Amino acid sequence: MKCKQAFLHGPFDLRIEEVELRELKDQEALVRVRACGICGSDVEIFEGKSKEGRYDIQPFVPGHEWAGDIVAVGKGIKTLKPGDKVTSDCVVACGVCENCKSGMMPSACLDFKEIGFGPDTPGGYGEYLICGEANLHKLPDNWDYVDGAWVEPFSIGYFSVWGNGGYVDASDTALIFGCGPVGLCALMTCKMANATTIMVDPLESRRKIALQFGADYALDPTAPDFRSQVKKLCPAGGGPSVICECSGSNAAVSEMFQIAGHNCRVNVTGHTLGRQIPVEMGWTNWKTLRIKGSGGTDHFMPRTIRFMSQVRKQFDFKKLTTHYFRFSELAQAMDTACHDKEHALKVMLTFDDPAEGDAT
Repeated sequence: MKCKQAFLHGPFDLRIEEVELRELKDQEALVRVRACGICGSDVEIFEGKSKEGRYDIQPFVPGHEWAGDIVAVGKGIKTLKPGDKVTSDCVVACGVCENCKSGMMPSACLDFKEIGFGPDTPGGYGEYLICGEANLHKLPDNWDYVDGAWVEPFSIGYFSVWGNGGYVDASDTALIFGCGPVGLCALMTCKMANATTIMVDPLESRRKIALQFGADYALDPTAPDFRSQVKKLCPAGGGPSVICECSGSNAAVSEMFQIAGHNCRVNVTGHTLGRQIPVEMGWTNWKTLRIKGSGGTDHFMPRTIRFMSQVRKQFDFKKLTTHYFRFSELAQAMDTACHDKEHALKVMLTFDDPAEGDAT
């Protein structure tokens, strides 16, 4: 079967091409993509700014925030059928290495691949994709495809709060660096637990969105009195009890050690490999900080979907999707995501009517 997919051949070189899809393996399904979000990591790789190295093998089909319909299944598929509305987590574990057999999260796999980040695992920038049963997750019938495309980024924000032993409750003051999609998902997660939330972002437009989504406070980190503002908002003039770094900013990482409260639970989410950041590590001892990473979702997707079903009762995800483009308008979509970061919170590719933002 032939279809159109977009291949990234190098920086700023993304081409829609017609390809012949291979035959399905026993444990695979053919999915018609109906919506796919453009992630900040997609933009970074598209612009040639990624320093991780593992994304340098090109060409490949990007897109790891997608939702669609199953149109065909391999003969070994047991849990899915044609017509099912699905999304996926992007980390594909081998299942046989020492870490996989030890029960570690998929990203700990010694030979993992990522959907939308390499030639062997094409992503959602295309009309169809092939995905293994282990990575596919059914969506509730009352969800539309744009909601489904939000599952992957929401899982990152959700995991930044609750993953790897993290937690938050109504006694906490949580400070979240970054009012982008992941930071706002962390915000919604904290508000579901009734925590006091302080959102931090240099862009006023994004701080306003954070307040609309329930943030108690929204601060500009470039303000001269930023640290004193944080202290005034925390109990007894101390620091926050929870910090989620969702911005990917080097300055935010350096700053969080300074403003963290004693025994603060520090969650690092927004950073990739290839960066070296000067920090005052002595604060980890003097403040007894508890620092955790969130480099994988630890089979978090089914839990994320259940949690989002509750979150959707209070928050409208479509208000976070600021721009819709047809797949045929991919060049314009990427230009918007790259050059209008102040207004383009989430750019969504659709394969139906983009004016609806809903492919149901």
